[in-house]
Amino acid sequence: MAHYMVVLLDDKRLNALKGTGVEEKIVDLFGGALKAINIEVPEEAEKNIMAAFTSARIDSRGAITDVPVAFNRVLFEEIAKQKSIGPEVWNGVLARVDEIKEAAAKESEYLPSPDIDISDIEELQKEPHQKP
Repeated sequence: MAHYMVVLLDDKRLNALKGTGVEEKIVDLFGGALKAINIEVPEEAEKNIMAAFTSARIDSRGAITDVPVAFNRVLFEEIAKQKSIGPEVWNGVLARVDEIKEAAAKESEYLPSPDIDISDIEELQKEPHQKP
């Protein structure tokens, strides 16, 4: 069974694909709220992806998911560079596996905590019983 990957597109990515043959392959998700490209993954590329990234899995739709963010970024870069979703894209992605792994390691090392102002909550905690 052939598997595929979903590449989500924001406005910047959509603009990068304007006027290319890939533009015709863009699909709507969630009633047009999201745009994406479904790109078929050749069997050999699939084996390499699954071996290189232990978090990767195949979901019930047959889509390869849970790859590092760096992988998705490189995949889009290759699509934009090649102006294609053919096998040449996978050759480019697989040639950059070491680069992807290095970036993925940094992703997992550092996840910044959100910067949230909780001073009002701290003030409430000083006097937990509210006055009417």
